[in-house]
Amino acid sequence: MINIDDMIEYTQDLTLLYVEDNQDAREMTAMIFEDFFKDIILAVDGNDGLEKFKENHIDLVITDINMPGMNGVDMCEKIREINNEVPLIILSAHNEDNYFMKSIQVGVNGYILKPIEIEQLTNLLGRVIQNYKNAKEAKENFHLLEEYKEATNQGSIVSKTDQKGIITYVNDAFCEISGYKREELIGKNHNIVRHPDNPKSIFADMWHTIKDEKKIWKGIVRNKTKSGKSYYVSSLVMPIMDIEGNVLEYISLRNDITEIMHPSKQLLNAIKNFKKPILIYMKLDKFDMLEDFYDNETVEKIEEHAATHLQKRFSEIYEFDKIYQLGNGEFAFLIDYEEYFKDAESFTQQLKEIQAIIKEDNISLEDVEYDIAILISLVYEKEKILESAKLGIKKILQSKKDFLVANNLATIEQQKAQKNMQMVSTIRNAISSSKIISYFQPIIDNKTEEIVKYESLVRLIDDNDKILSPFFFLDVAKKSNYYLKITNIVLDHSFNILKNCKADISINLSALDIEQKSMRHKIYALLEEHKADANRIVFEVLEDEAINDFEVIKDFISNVKSYGVKIAIDDFGAGYSNYERLLQYQPDILKIDGCLIRDIETSSYSLSVVKSIVTFAKEQKLQTIAEFIENESIFKIIKELGVDYSQGYYFGKPGPLQ
Repeated sequence: MINIDDMIEYTQDLTLLYVEDNQDAREMTAMIFEDFFKDIILAVDGNDGLEKFKENHIDLVITDINMPGMNGVDMCEKIREINNEVPLIILSAHNEDNYFMKSIQVGVNGYILKPIEIEQLTNLLGRVIQNYKNAKEAKENFHLLEEYKEATNQGSIVSKTDQKGIITYVNDAFCEISGYKREELIGKNHNIVRHPDNPKSIFADMWHTIKDEKKIWKGIVRNKTKSGKSYYVSSLVMPIMDIEGNVLEYISLRNDITEIMHPSKQLLNAIKNFKKPILIYMKLDKFDMLEDFYDNETVEKIEEHAATHLQKRFSEIYEFDKIYQLGNGEFAFLIDYEEYFKDAESFTQQLKEIQAIIKEDNISLEDVEYDIAILISLVYEKEKILESAKLGIKKILQSKKDFLVANNLATIEQQKAQKNMQMVSTIRNAISSSKIISYFQPIIDNKTEEIVKYESLVRLIDDNDKILSPFFFLDVAKKSNYYLKITNIVLDHSFNILKNCKADISINLSALDIEQKSMRHKIYALLEEHKADANRIVFEVLEDEAINDFEVIKDFISNVKSYGVKIAIDDFGAGYSNYERLLQYQPDILKIDGCLIRDIETSSYSLSVVKSIVTFAKEQKLQTIAEFIENESIFKIIKELGVDYSQGYYFGKPGPLQ
C-alpha cells in the first residue's frame, strides 16, 4: 500500500502542469491537486499547456484529452520532443479509446479515469513518481550497469539483442512476465513478444533513434505473453557502442506498468483478446453502507480481501486470469464462452449457486467481520460487453435483485437515449411553436351529476400533428431544461380559462415545480392577477418520497391557501401514503388512486381500501374524488361508498375547453 505522507513529502517539491479546458473541472480538480503539489501551473488548452511547459520548469504533466485547438495527446507529443523524461498522465474517459494507442506511442506514463477518485489518484501518482525516480536513477547509473547488473536483474526486465534485433540475452524477470523459457527466446526476433495492436510507427521511431541517431529511446510498449495476454512495459533501449561509435548491440531495461493502467483499461484490453468472452461483473452488496460505516483504509482492505476471496471461490469452478478490482466495491473476471457455456439456464444456475455459497462467507479483518454477499451482472454477448455489465449492476441496485443477465443492455439504453434526444427535439419545437396545449377533463358532483370542476392536462402536438399525452414526453422533459417551461405554459392556460369557465380548475404540481423558487413566484403572481377567481383553483400535489425540502412545500401550501386555493392530494392510496405526513399538507381533497378504482368491481382488497379512505376523509372533513370511472357499475359502487366526486371516460374524455 502506498504511503501517502511519504509521497506528498516528495511531491510537495515538484511543480505540476495541469491542463484542462473546462473551467469548473479545472478549478475543482486543482483543489484536489493542492494537497499533493505546492506549485501548480494551470493551462486552459494544449497550446497554452505547451507554452507554459516551455516557460517553466515542470516536473509532472496531467492533462485532459479532448480540448479545443491542440488536444492533450498532441500536446504530450510536442512535450516529448522537448523533454523525453517528464512524466505525463492523461485524464481519460471510456469513450476516448481512439486516443489510447497514440498516447502509448507518445510515451504517456499513466491514465486517470474520470471522474477522479482520490484512491485512484494517489495510487497512480505513487507508482508514476516511483517509476520516475527509478528512471532518473537508471539514467544516472547507466554506465555502472555491470556493477549493478544483479540489482538491475532483480528490479527490471532486461534483454539484449544484436544489431538485427535478435535476442542474445534475457533475465529471469523477462522469462517470468512473458511466459517463455529462456531457450525459447534466445535467437528469436524481439517481435516474439510484441503485441500486434502496437502502431508500427513506435518501432520505426525506436530503430531510428537507437540505430541512426545512436541515442537512448524511451517509450511505453504493449507486449503479449506466450498465452496471448497483454502487459505493458515502460522501456528504455540503449545502443552499446565501441570506442569508434559503432553499434555492437542493444540493451533494453523495462518496468512492468500493467498495474498502473487503470483496471478498467486492463479489463477492456483483456476483453479484446477474447474471441468470445463471458464477463462476470460483481459488486459487494450494500457497499454504500460499508463506506458510511468504515474509514477509507478499512474499506480498501475489505475490497482487497474480497478480491482474494472471490478469486479463490470462482477459480474452484472456472479457469481465468485474474479478478479485476475496479473500485467502488466492484470486481470482474473473464472466462471463455466456448469452454464453459453450454446453455443459458445451466450456466446462470451454476453462477447463482456459487453466489449463494459466497453469501454465507464472511471476511475477518482484525476487528471487522463483513458478510461478502455479491450482486452479479452476467454478459455473454460481446457487443458493448463492459458497458452492458455496468448498466446491469445499476439496474440490479434499482430493482433490489441480486442477479441479472445484462446482454445488450448498453445497446438498448443507447437506443432509448436516441429516442429521448428525438423527443427533446420534439419538445423544443413544440414549445417554440406554441404546440404545448391544455386539455380539460370534467369532474362531476356525484349527488347532482353536474360538472363542477375540470382537471387541466397537458398535451403536446408533435411534428406530424399527432397529439401526445404526458406519458410520451413528460419524463424526458424532466431530464432536460424544458420541464419548467411546460409547467409555465400549463399554468398560463389554466388560469386564463378561468375567464371563460365557472367551474373549478384543477392543476397538477410536482415537488420539482414547487421547490423551484422561480415557479413559486410565478404562481403567486398569477394568483394576484386572478385574485377574484383564485378560490376556484385546485392544486393537485403528489405525495412523493422525492421531496427534498418539505418545509418549502408546507410554506407554499400555506401561502396559496391564503388566496382561497384548495389542495388535493393526487393518487392517494398508492404505494407511498403516509397519513401523518398527509395532514401536514393541509389538504382539502383526496384523489383516490385510479388503480384502486379500476379494479373495484372485482377486487375485494381495492373495495376495502377505498372504504377506509372515504371513512378517513369524512372524519377529517375532506372531500374525495374517484378517478378512472369507466362505466356505470363503477360509478354506482363509489357513489354508494360516499365518494364526493367522479372523473373518468364515463363522464367525458380530456379535450379542449372553449
